[in-house]
Amino acid sequence: MADVRVTQSHTVSLDDAKQKLGSFEDMMKKYGVSAKWSGSHADLKGTGVKGAIDITDSDVRVELKLGMLAKAAGIDPDRLQKSIGRRLKEAFEGA
Repeated sequence: MADVRVTQSHTVSLDDAKQKLGSFEDMMKKYGVSAKWSGSHADLKGTGVKGAIDITDSDVRVELKLGMLAKAAGIDPDRLQKSIGRRLKEAFEGA
């Protein structure tokens, strides 16, 4: 399994950080990945991918493991990591 890890710093409250992730979650849903939240932690699950989102007082961390199905679908871990990083930066820009 390939690993994708992205960390984005922030200066907002945990609740505000979770709210800012709304558009990121919408994007994930388009690719069949769902997030199940429990406080400031979400488990991510989709076809060929699993992982987590963790929100701390100072950053948001997204970690994904890409399985064989994701590889077979042609998902490039490096491109995915850059895309997630860009989307998180946009979500927290100016925060």
